[in-house]
Amino acid sequence: MLRILLFAVGASLPLFLGAALGVVWSPPRKLLGILMVFATGALLSAVAYELFLESQSMTGTLGAAVGFAGGAATFVLADTLIDHWNRASGGVGFALLAGTTMDGLPENAALGVTLTEGGSIALLAAIFISNFPESLGGAVQMRQHGRSRRSVLIIWAVATVALAAAVVAGRWLLAPLGTGAVAVPLAFAGGAVLASVVDALAPEAFREGGPLIALASAAGFIADFTLGH
Repeated sequence: MLRILLFAVGASLPLFLGAALGVVWSPPRKLLGILMVFATGALLSAVAYELFLESQSMTGTLGAAVGFAGGAATFVLADTLIDHWNRASGGVGFALLAGTTMDGLPENAALGVTLTEGGSIALLAAIFISNFPESLGGAVQMRQHGRSRRSVLIIWAVATVALAAAVVAGRWLLAPLGTGAVAVPLAFAGGAVLASVVDALAPEAFREGGPLIALASAAGFIADFTLGH
């Protein structure tokens, strides 16, 4: 049980730490852009190798493709509703939150499933390295769009608890069903994350970070791939 709790905390706590830093410190615009695009590179690696490919190996190309398309459509719908609800509420910050959550829930559940065999340290490290800059960038964007420190921390704290719970649920609820239980959710997460990157994160990062974003994106991709494999 202690190992499960350690994995749950390790996978989710970076979200809150990044948000806590983001509400008290606004990094220079270029640095923020670089951090955001580093996170997008890590997310793209996760989409390709830890989400879609894993799902395809479990359920086949058709099942993975259907889940992937469903995830992308769900994110677009959620993003549209957020914009309609309040365009001034920090759209990019909420895009980061939505992308992180849609990615994190099934990914953390998959991490929980691996605990039946001791746990995947590589997957844990990959989740850790992507979560911190995502929540930092998201919190900064929310603050810049008028959200209070308290509300930003509450939002990211809820996400942190949800992702920690996903690890526990993966271990005790999904693991007995076999790895196939997370196949479609993994593909769904991949589609949602790719949509969040293309729709909001990459354009905003380019505006903030300038030409260095290509290198930062490559670094994020390589870092996540290396830690995950």
